[in-house]
Amino acid sequence: MSERSGRGGVWGRLRPRSIRARVTAGAIVALMLVGGLSLFLSSFLIREIALNQARDQADTEARRVSEHIATERYEGTIPDGSTILRVQIVDWETGEVVAATDSVEGQPAMTEERPARGDFRLDTTVCGEVAGPTPEDCLLVVGYGVNESEYGEALVLAAARTPGILETGSIEMVLLGTAVVLLVVTGAIIWFGVGRALRPVERISAQLDTLSASDLNRRLPVPHTHDEIAHLARTANASLARLDEAVTRQRRFVSDASHELRNPIAGMRAKLEVELSDPEPDTRSRELLLTGLLSDTERLENIVSDLLELARLDTDVALQREPMDLTAVITGEFVDKRRHPALRVHASGPVHVTLNRLRLVRVLTNLIANAERHARSRVDVIVEREGDAAVVEVHDDGTGIPAMDRERIFERFARLKESRERDPGGSGLGLPISREIARSYGGSLTAGHSDLLGGAVFTLRIPDTSE
Repeated sequence: MSERSGRGGVWGRLRPRSIRARVTAGAIVALMLVGGLSLFLSSFLIREIALNQARDQADTEARRVSEHIATERYEGTIPDGSTILRVQIVDWETGEVVAATDSVEGQPAMTEERPARGDFRLDTTVCGEVAGPTPEDCLLVVGYGVNESEYGEALVLAAARTPGILETGSIEMVLLGTAVVLLVVTGAIIWFGVGRALRPVERISAQLDTLSASDLNRRLPVPHTHDEIAHLARTANASLARLDEAVTRQRRFVSDASHELRNPIAGMRAKLEVELSDPEPDTRSRELLLTGLLSDTERLENIVSDLLELARLDTDVALQREPMDLTAVITGEFVDKRRHPALRVHASGPVHVTLNRLRLVRVLTNLIANAERHARSRVDVIVEREGDAAVVEVHDDGTGIPAMDRERIFERFARLKESRERDPGGSGLGLPISREIARSYGGSLTAGHSDLLGGAVFTLRIPDTSE
């Protein structure tokens, strides 16, 4: 007979990882993605910024020279600009260089390209011998066409060398190194962070591996992280506590059941041995013996029947439910002056519930029979509705139940002195079975003092699950 925990077991609330671990892992992955994307875009951004800056410098110098030759010629070479050292004035028709700075004097035009039709500005890149000694050297060339100048129709070319940082690949090396450092740091954070997060799980797993049915009193270590791993450990400990209680109850039940069954069996055996040892058995005494054996057999049958009912309740064997009027059931089953002369039923109207009728009648039979055994002259049953629950109160005018024993009477095989005197053949399972049935329907059964009659009162409360 195992206890139904109602929480889906020890691992019912287990999630793949804690919220903190998920957030941390997500943040790290997002950081890596953003970092990688940023580095990827940064290389293009830096390259474009450097190229645009060089072109702007060449553009500025080309416009300055164009404005100058619109009004006068250069005497000798073209003066060097503040940042641009390569400037040429090229005859538009012949392509001949008619003026240049010192750095490109005597050299051919840096490009033979001309601005597109309808445009006066040229923007191109020139690589090779014109740009430098190696094929990888390149110049950013900006040109402006001047229709009327002191040199006639001319094209002013200004060139800026491609920034060295772009030619050597320094940006890519720096960014690659940064990416490697970021990857190593991220890997280290993940390695140590996940390892630290999983250490409590390893301790919990190690403790679970050592658990067995003989030491269910042990508990799992609860980390001080206040995350879902700690919540899991606390939930598992609560489940272990319930399991430990269920196993303890089962062992106690087996012991009590063995004791209750052993006594009548031992008595029956002793009576039979005595009767069989008599060489001249008396007919009358044998008849009395058989009558006593029949009574003991009936008690054994009742105990076994109660044990089977408890087993069904512990394994939650489903029984068919049906809607019914609780008031009508009590009136039809128990209002009988010959069988229950002291019973009075008080109800203001129908009280509907959805239960198994046999189990409901069994609970009511146990409660009313118990009240009639202890009552002096009167038993009152009150049926009413409180909110969404049906409530049945069974009052008697007996001596009542001491406050310290009002929970003990629901323990299996527990019987008070008065109960043993009034019903020697009882098994002590009626009230425990009644409470288990009430709980199986989500209800409760409690004992207390009756303010109505002065004796005991048993209160059965069952939620209304009818449609």
